[in-house]
Amino acid sequence: MSQRTLLFVTGHLAENGLREVLSELAPQARFQFEIAVPGVQVAALLHTGLLTSRLQVPDHIDEVILPGWSQTDTEVLAGHFRKPFRKGPKDFRDLPEFFGCGSRKQADLSSWSIQIIAELNHATRMTDHDAVTAAFQLQQGGADLIDIGCVPGESSPRAGQLAALLTREGFRVSIDSFDQREVTEAVNSGAELILSCNHSNVDWVTQLQTEVVAIPDQPEDLQSLQTLIQKLQRADCRFRVDPILEPVGMGFTRSLQRYITIRDTYPDLPMMMGVGNVTELSEVDSAGVNLILAAVCEELGVQSILTTQVINWCRSAVAEFDAARRLVHYAISAGTIPKHVSSDLVMLRDSKLRPDSESSLKELAAALTDRNYRIFATENDLHLLNKDGWSRSKSAFDVFAAARETAQKQSPPHTVSPEHAFYLGYELARAEVALLLGKQYVQDSPMSFGLLGELRASSSLPERSDPARKHKQDSSDAQVPSDSPADQ
Repeated sequence: MSQRTLLFVTGHLAENGLREVLSELAPQARFQFEIAVPGVQVAALLHTGLLTSRLQVPDHIDEVILPGWSQTDTEVLAGHFRKPFRKGPKDFRDLPEFFGCGSRKQADLSSWSIQIIAELNHATRMTDHDAVTAAFQLQQGGADLIDIGCVPGESSPRAGQLAALLTREGFRVSIDSFDQREVTEAVNSGAELILSCNHSNVDWVTQLQTEVVAIPDQPEDLQSLQTLIQKLQRADCRFRVDPILEPVGMGFTRSLQRYITIRDTYPDLPMMMGVGNVTELSEVDSAGVNLILAAVCEELGVQSILTTQVINWCRSAVAEFDAARRLVHYAISAGTIPKHVSSDLVMLRDSKLRPDSESSLKELAAALTDRNYRIFATENDLHLLNKDGWSRSKSAFDVFAAARETAQKQSPPHTVSPEHAFYLGYELARAEVALLLGKQYVQDSPMSFGLLGELRASSSLPERSDPARKHKQDSSDAQVPSDSPADQ
């Protein structure tokens, strides 16, 4: 008996991802498949009139499967094409479950192509203990190299000391300084990359036989960068190129164009981007910004980025970029869009809400026979229910006050213990936060905060050599100014 042949209709953006899923699913579900893309980017734009005019269904097709999002009338289409039409799931990754072959296959996000260099800001002002602790936290977030950030205008012996310390602790290290003494001592102590090199220091930097980051003399001066590239090539010095990403308001878009120009001119040269110039200097939650910059790097073949997480809205920037680099690598490699693949970067809101309907709450309220309070957060209101009544408002204070008034009117008055009142206040506050942010609230259950939940769960340091004990004498001797970032 021959296998059925199914025609799957989709948009351009989902075609490659759909083909990958069907290639694995078809042998399991015992069908053959073909894919039709009737000239739209997104499957949700498909409608009955468009399909009747553009879609072609060959005679050998046994059934046509439409995306769940499509605005189509399957009966009209079946009558027009004289073939059965059926809507599949809204997400093509759920097709295995749709055909009874188990749940969707999870995307493999283990691969990435962008190296993360994470800076210890003003590292030379940090104690040994603070430097190692901060370096470990950056590494835990996904950093591949720890950059020793020096202070402009200061020439400190701490650069070399910290490079030696961090390499002994197992970290890969780079040095960010234009001071010859700091750079030389750091390289001699194990630093494997120098940030940065331009015409002001190229003569002595190339003598250190260490990889450097080539930058223009001024951000907009690409000619100086091209001249520098030629000098580094003649000196047989290993280097990666950074045309300098400018902050928003200071030439951001034009600086992106310079990355494109360098990549077009030098298709094989390693490149780097300092994404912290945008994340740290834009007052916005950094996760989405990191995703977009990771996509730019992935598409241009920028193999490394420099970032930091000094300001509060960037406090998880390294982990965010780690999640972003994996997501964009998967999306671009698979030729699909980075949607419904991972929710790690959805932290402020939730990917999907399952609100309780007004009718379901009414049914519950009518059925309650006890005084235990149930708390819900719908699209517009908070709800507090028990057998005595139903309080609702946008404010947790108002809901609690209304419930208290209802309880006091009962005969005898219903009293709530201080412990129970604390619990109700806590849960109502969580529900109000969920309502404000657009997150799913379930009483007594934790809310999802994407990768932030994982970071919080893994915040304790694992067993390792104790830098506080091992370097106690070094730390006590180090001169750490009172305005050190470690003390702020």
